[in-house]
Amino acid sequence: MTNLAARPLDAIGFAPYGRVVESAPTGRWINDGNAWRSEAGQPAFGGHAALAVFRARARAATGPWHELERHRLGTQTFLPMGAARCVLLVALGNHRPDPTTLAAFVSRTGQGWTLAAGTWHHALIVLDDVDVAVLERRATDGEVDCDIARLDEPVTIGLGG
Repeated sequence: MTNLAARPLDAIGFAPYGRVVESAPTGRWINDGNAWRSEAGQPAFGGHAALAVFRARARAATGPWHELERHRLGTQTFLPMGAARCVLLVALGNHRPDPTTLAAFVSRTGQGWTLAAGTWHHALIVLDDVDVAVLERRATDGEVDCDIARLDEPVTIGLGG
């Protein structure tokens, strides 16, 4: 069994897997100076954009977790719609998750994230009940864009102090 220590979600550590979505110092004031706009998303490739809201129930982050999924053709952006922490279990890899790239992150309230196309990830793991808005690329009819892989050995996650 692999045990990963979850580290805080930040732009530098998460960069190989995607982007952190939060109000950023880069951006500009709009609407007569009443709103700060930070670019948060990345374009989908083909297909069309779809926005869904998932009602996620809190569960223990420890696992064990046995499988990951990926969407090769487009990004997914996750935006928790309330005060909640989420755990991200991610990996890189061409045809299967590469166990040497497994990483775990824990978000804080006010953070979302965009998974890069092809990033292996576990389904939502939330520490607090929360609705999560998900903006993703919807595949065209007959197109499959969700690969699922069982991990060679289960993963557990430690949240630390």
